[in-house]
Amino acid sequence: MAVNIVSRESAEALIHEQIMNTVFQDAPKSSILMQLGRKLPNMTSKQTRVPVLSMLPMAYWVGGDTGVKQTSRQQWENVYITAGELAVIVPIPEAVLADASFDIMGEVIPRVNESIGMKFDEAAIFGVDRPPEWQNDIITLARQAGNNVSGGITFDTILAQDGLFGKVEEAGYMVDGVIAAMRARAALRGIKDDASRPIFMPSMQDRTQYTLDGAPVYFPENGSFDATVAQMVAGNWRQLVWAMRQDIETKILDQAVIQDPATKEIVYNLAQQDMIALRVTFRAGFAVPNPATRLNEHRTLVPFAYIEPGTPATTYTATFTVKDSSGNIEGAQIDLNGSILRTDASGQAVFNLRNGEYPYVVKADGYRKQTGTVTINDGAQTPTITLVKSGS
Repeated sequence: MAVNIVSRESAEALIHEQIMNTVFQDAPKSSILMQLGRKLPNMTSKQTRVPVLSMLPMAYWVGGDTGVKQTSRQQWENVYITAGELAVIVPIPEAVLADASFDIMGEVIPRVNESIGMKFDEAAIFGVDRPPEWQNDIITLARQAGNNVSGGITFDTILAQDGLFGKVEEAGYMVDGVIAAMRARAALRGIKDDASRPIFMPSMQDRTQYTLDGAPVYFPENGSFDATVAQMVAGNWRQLVWAMRQDIETKILDQAVIQDPATKEIVYNLAQQDMIALRVTFRAGFAVPNPATRLNEHRTLVPFAYIEPGTPATTYTATFTVKDSSGNIEGAQIDLNGSILRTDASGQAVFNLRNGEYPYVVKADGYRKQTGTVTINDGAQTPTITLVKSGS
């Protein structure tokens, strides 16, 4: 005889399922650049001026008892930190908030903050969506100084004389940190000593501590590292400065309308559709002042270097020719949005740039400075700058 029971299946609609009151996800990751760089006091306006030593005085030997002492000078320039704005609006129906088993706002805000850190790192390190008023990104600065290393991640490309660290040291700085793509961990584990022993794995039981010549290696987990542009970036990160104009601020909107940025069409009317929207804003800027030092008097070297990917990012040349009414000028300084080169005997200096607009300032002793902008759009550029003598 069949025995009838109230089974779990028949009473499933009445059984209360236990729901964990947390969401299983990675902990929000913050900006690696903000951790490693030097934070300046908060900005009081959109732009902050940082005086930078640009010329060093020089001492001279005096010849004989009646020799004439020579003069020298010291000079400063301004480097500007301009605040760029990051913002996002997250619309949420009020009914969804009311019915949710979790604190949706508590889950959204940390992820928005993480995205802000990612976008800041991408722009400052790799130039991804870099605000036009910002100085060149770290990769562009290093590329103009010749601080790009090819050949993959090997012992020699990192620590040999002309390797990653050597490029930074040539500018007079010690590497205090390295950032790398997550896939670089496997490449580092594959580096072996002369006895074919992995140098990063002393024990299979111990967690591998990644350091290179005493400098810690960081593997950003916020998605900011662009492995199509670099495999590894090393530098003296204290030479990078950043400042906030406005800390991350959140505001709940309930009476606004949300428009499509492209078409300007109203997508949501919050009051009419019983919705709220979380608005998050953040304003900050960065710079690499790169002051003159005895090992880098002309500021053409920079305290950063990088290892290129297997297929280097495409760049195009911008060949500047600087001259006056009588011919080419040797030793003229071209400051291309923070990247500095000096013209050679033919009056030329060559930059290797990715697509974009780059403001420049050209200066030479005894001449008026000249400013302009060069635009790179899938092709080389050959700007010619004619300087006028001071007082003319």
